[in-house]
Amino acid sequence: MDFIARHLGPDAKEAKDMLAHVGFDSVEALVNAAIPQSIRMDDALDMPQALSETDAQAKLRAYADKNVVLKSFYGQGYSDTITPAVIRRGLVEDAGWYTAYTPYQPEISQGRLEALLNFQTMVQDLTGLPIANASLLDEASAVAEAVGLMSRAVKKGRRVLLDSRLHPQVLTVAAERARAIDLEVEIADLSNGVVGEDLVGAVVAYTGTEGDIFDPRAVIEEIHSRGGLVSVAADLLSLLLLEGPGTFGADIVVGSSQRFGVPLFFGGPHAAFMSVTDKLKRQMPGRLVGVSVDAEGRPAYRLALQTREQHIRRERATSNICTAQALLANVASMYAVYHGPEGLKEIANRVHSLAASFAAAVEAKGLKISSSEFFDTVTVSGVDAAGIKSSLETAGYLVRTIGKDKVSVSFGESATQGDVAVLADAFGASAVDNADYALPEAVARTTEALTHEIFNSIHSETQMMRYLRKLSDKDLALDRTMIPLGSCTMKLNPTAAMEPITWPEFANIHPFSPDNTTEGWRALIDELEGWLAELTGYAKVSIQPNAGSQGELAGLLAIHRYHVANGDTNRDIVLIPASAHGTNAASATLANLRVVVVKTAEDGSIDLEDLDAKIAKHGENMAGIMITYPSTHGVFDPEVREVCDKVHAAGGQVYIDGANMNALTGWAQPGQFGGDVSHLNLHKTFTIPHGGGGPGVGPIGVAEHLIPFLPTDAAADELDPTNPTPVGTGVPITASQFGSAGVLPITWAYIAMTGGEGLTDATSHAILGANYLANQLNDSFPILYTGNQGLVAHECILDLRELTDASGVTAADVAKRLIDFGFHAPTLAFPVAGTLMVEPTESEDIAELDRFIEAMRTIRAEIQEIIDGKVAYEDSVIRHAPYTALSVSSDDWEYSFSREKAAWPVTSLRLNKYFPPVRRLDEAYGDRNLVCSCPPPEAFDFDADSDSTEEA
Repeated sequence: MDFIARHLGPDAKEAKDMLAHVGFDSVEALVNAAIPQSIRMDDALDMPQALSETDAQAKLRAYADKNVVLKSFYGQGYSDTITPAVIRRGLVEDAGWYTAYTPYQPEISQGRLEALLNFQTMVQDLTGLPIANASLLDEASAVAEAVGLMSRAVKKGRRVLLDSRLHPQVLTVAAERARAIDLEVEIADLSNGVVGEDLVGAVVAYTGTEGDIFDPRAVIEEIHSRGGLVSVAADLLSLLLLEGPGTFGADIVVGSSQRFGVPLFFGGPHAAFMSVTDKLKRQMPGRLVGVSVDAEGRPAYRLALQTREQHIRRERATSNICTAQALLANVASMYAVYHGPEGLKEIANRVHSLAASFAAAVEAKGLKISSSEFFDTVTVSGVDAAGIKSSLETAGYLVRTIGKDKVSVSFGESATQGDVAVLADAFGASAVDNADYALPEAVARTTEALTHEIFNSIHSETQMMRYLRKLSDKDLALDRTMIPLGSCTMKLNPTAAMEPITWPEFANIHPFSPDNTTEGWRALIDELEGWLAELTGYAKVSIQPNAGSQGELAGLLAIHRYHVANGDTNRDIVLIPASAHGTNAASATLANLRVVVVKTAEDGSIDLEDLDAKIAKHGENMAGIMITYPSTHGVFDPEVREVCDKVHAAGGQVYIDGANMNALTGWAQPGQFGGDVSHLNLHKTFTIPHGGGGPGVGPIGVAEHLIPFLPTDAAADELDPTNPTPVGTGVPITASQFGSAGVLPITWAYIAMTGGEGLTDATSHAILGANYLANQLNDSFPILYTGNQGLVAHECILDLRELTDASGVTAADVAKRLIDFGFHAPTLAFPVAGTLMVEPTESEDIAELDRFIEAMRTIRAEIQEIIDGKVAYEDSVIRHAPYTALSVSSDDWEYSFSREKAAWPVTSLRLNKYFPPVRRLDEAYGDRNLVCSCPPPEAFDFDADSDSTEEA
């Protein structure tokens, strides 16, 4: 059986049965009716024939074999680390973890929320600040986010100081992002003090890119005295031995958690972190996990302060971040849990000791090092840098050269004393017995960290194996059930595509490895970019953006820079339909563009009259329009070409959000029906798993005229962060040239195994599944918007508003009740309040679709009982859903409905029942009593007072 047959849920007979309900003889006839002819492709896709799973893996093996895995002593923000096998097998490679969705429904996400809370607690403890988020995208963009946060908090200043001791790629990304929001950027060695006024703040390196350590307290005090804030970019492992910057008065601490067990992955995905002072918590970007209580007063985890998020605040959001790096943050948190504080200190001390041994050897030879105070990195000056680098490369080692006469050597977890000898020999030195390089006493750590029981109780493999299983068992992921989330495309993540990402020849490659050692990676990426260009109809694709939100930002910056290069500096307005994804408006704000909203027509399409009015008013200043296609309303708008033509006629560019490419691939190309630029979500259409909120990849495709403005390499020698990037070029979006390269083999394998015909077939079946659900549920929950012949695209919106008016039952109530049937809820209240947006994907067979239909019809009958007056809403089974095993087995049952109705409302659940670990959460309580670190164990003592969650 070929891969596509295994990827598609319905077989031929099931598809025929589904088509009969929808009223079509074939899938092709259905798609021909649903997708407007005006946007259809003229020619078939020019794609290679589909490979079998075995052949695809063999080709990936050939690519992997072209890579040379050098022992990595390069550093510059990326460190050698060891992923414990139990974490690799039990988390990275376990579908219960990697197929989970973002934890917006907390009752079914308690396991991954606990893991992320562990991550936050770890970061808070090590950095010395009280609030940390549940991860950001990479270190460079985290520093950029810190600059943005300082700018929002200190409104009077317009200058930001960036420490020249930051890593070069961090400097480049942060400087360009700061300039994009009209900040003046000054780069200086902050260890020499501070000059100037009008500051929003500064970013200080702790430690420096060449390895030096300096006490930041004087700089922090000086910046504060001038009204600015201070962000510190820190190495997380070093903070086991160095004091957390928060104890010195830092307002924000950022960095990467990569060296906590996350492979190098040729540059990503790697979870960044941010911690802040209490006063900045409501402006902090990214997601924040907090502790609340459920309906029975038990502690329960949730995403806190969600009103800050882009999907709610839109252009007023603190960030455009949607997908972060949750899966990798979980790896880092489990690494800390597994090793514990003593184990982590042992690793840190060993790393420092090896660096000291190397430093002693080269100094004994008479060579000069940049600083005698260092953690893991020693930079040797006055040497033949190229010659040493070349000789070490021949010996299988990767080190960093800085200019012509400096070599930087950075030690990681797997380094040995034998490596020290090889490295020293390349400098003409020999190992010595005495290596006395103490860390500076002024910043040596005295504060205890990781004191919570979770970091001090799970150190055997047996314990870790069971802890990972315990957490995943609390959650609903794709390995248990369909996740019918509209706009998020939770489809099969093929195992054959997932396996290769942990092969050492892919996973253990440093992003700054020489080109001749990464030929396999570069060939794979080049081929993938070519395939994506063909699928989208664009001239060229860049895979650099490491999330859909970053793809949006990259696309908008390309448009803006194109206008500026043409002298149209006034074009700074972006039209955005009211139904657009929340990230669209937030991304426009980050690109320093003004947002003008275009109304939605009665049928859910763009209101053309309002569009004409907005173009007439803003045309001369219009940069472009952002369109999601098919629309977020789940409909193929037939007038999309007309919209594009109107915008082009006024001199604007068209950005087509590619989040819904699962309804287009193989049938229509955004680059051919009017788009100038689109981003794709490889974690949606192209099967990179969501991982509980990341990793994501958001590549952009552009038309010919925008190619010069594609993202550039942040580490390129020709870039000078002290000066703005030339107008006629693009800017870097992420720290590494290829973004989250480590997960690209997944998309490569999916496309290779599917082929052009298979991709077209997958789209067809996605549309079939959505229309089958719409057809079967329309009588119970009216479909809000439909297109040609009453059809929808790959998703549909169930309208509950009239039912809510008649019964009091809300869409949120239905979402919670679905948990009792073992389902993740559809997308709640987006893009229309009071609705549920459902997307089944092509991977679900008819049995799973029918199980969902049965659940929704059963819930509809429960709503009818309220409407008919048989039960009051407050007393109904829906109002109190969901139900835990503890609640239905308790001696106390105070409800009028039976335990069976609560927990086993349909017969099939008697054989396959999921119980959530908590009852419905009290969302407001968690925001009023914000707790964002691990609660004490006694908080979960069921024999104690239930009101045990206090502000920490």
